[in-house]
Amino acid sequence: MSNLEIGIWSLPALLVLIFARMPIGLAMFSTGFAGLWLVMGNTRLPMAQLKDLAYTTFSSYTLSIVPMFLLMGYFATLGGMSQSLFRAAESFLGHRRGGVAMAAIGACAGFGAICGSSLATAATMSRVALPELNRYGYDGGFSTATLAAGGTLGILIPPSVVLVIYAMLTEQNIAKLFLAAFVPGLLAAVGYMIAVSLYVRIHPASAGVRAPVAIAERFRLLRDVWPVLLVFIAVVGGIYGGIFTPTEGAAVGALGTGVIAWANGGLTWRSLGAGFTDTARSSGMIFFIVLGAAFYNSFLARTRVPQELSAWVVDLGLTPLAVLAAILVIYLLLGCFMDSLSMILLTVPIFFPVIEAMDFGLSPEHTAIWFGILVLIVVEVGLITPPVGMNLFVINGMDPETPMSRTYAAVTYFVASDLLRVVLLVAFPAITLFLLPA
Repeated sequence: MSNLEIGIWSLPALLVLIFARMPIGLAMFSTGFAGLWLVMGNTRLPMAQLKDLAYTTFSSYTLSIVPMFLLMGYFATLGGMSQSLFRAAESFLGHRRGGVAMAAIGACAGFGAICGSSLATAATMSRVALPELNRYGYDGGFSTATLAAGGTLGILIPPSVVLVIYAMLTEQNIAKLFLAAFVPGLLAAVGYMIAVSLYVRIHPASAGVRAPVAIAERFRLLRDVWPVLLVFIAVVGGIYGGIFTPTEGAAVGALGTGVIAWANGGLTWRSLGAGFTDTARSSGMIFFIVLGAAFYNSFLARTRVPQELSAWVVDLGLTPLAVLAAILVIYLLLGCFMDSLSMILLTVPIFFPVIEAMDFGLSPEHTAIWFGILVLIVVEVGLITPPVGMNLFVINGMDPETPMSRTYAAVTYFVASDLLRVVLLVAFPAITLFLLPA
């Protein structure tokens, strides 16, 4: 068997291990180690790779941004920012039909701007919004679907941990990726609110209304959101203004949210230790997946699977948009079974060379950034796509009385919104790229 054939057969072997519920990081590491062993005929190179890849991967300065963003989200929760965001949004929207669900979407968007994690956004906002949705008579399936979809804004609206990993894999500028994600993120929030509006029109019994809030009270609640705006402007504005790097910005954000949480009484010595432990645990999980992906991708590079796949696709004579559409469909299918980070780490090293070889009428940098945002969106769709949408399971665990089938039925409205947005961004790349410098 040739090296190329070994590389090709490693893909189904890896999927079998993943479907057998082996942890994704261990599955990629095991497949990469066994593949290198078969290619080289001995274990010397795999063992040497283990030492070298572990050092080169974890000594990356860029990777330090991940625990900082995770810690920032933890401090933001302790500081009561999620409650402030939801109360302010609810005061402006709650009196409309479906308004409390729209407020949850808006609060998820705001929290995503200081969190960077989809699962953390979904879990945090569910604790705040789910009791209110139940209080005002919202259908359980509609409530859980809304919060699951809103949670996906955590990885789309900057900052985003997944975008950081994509930037590392493709050697792109993190700040430019964050900037490019801003408009699609806003479109996602608006699209979800439209989906809520359509759902309550078609199913009028699925949502109740609450009494309007006085104008003075609305603005008082709006003032409570200033810490979120302060942190977001400090982090994002500082990065785009060239005051500090994305990694330094993440550190500034973590410090700022920590100070706010302390000032609000949410941060104590005990919760600080718990925050460090939780961040270390989440970072360790992410870093092990990154190491496993690095090992597997090193094996694929030796078999030349990405290069041969790229050449084969070019020789097919398909249009660039047809190739892009096929790749996005593959992401949608994988999203039914895999989490977002695993998909990015597994597929980008394979698909990105294919995209680089295509001519979309854009510069190489703009093509890479545009493709990254598209991938991020379809990965986001996977988080709420049955049967294994991670956000669906997180929310269902917080509302076990609601059957998963009802959540599946309601979430189709949000999936349809996502798919329409993908079509729009594919047809008009300028929507993604117009904020970037020429």
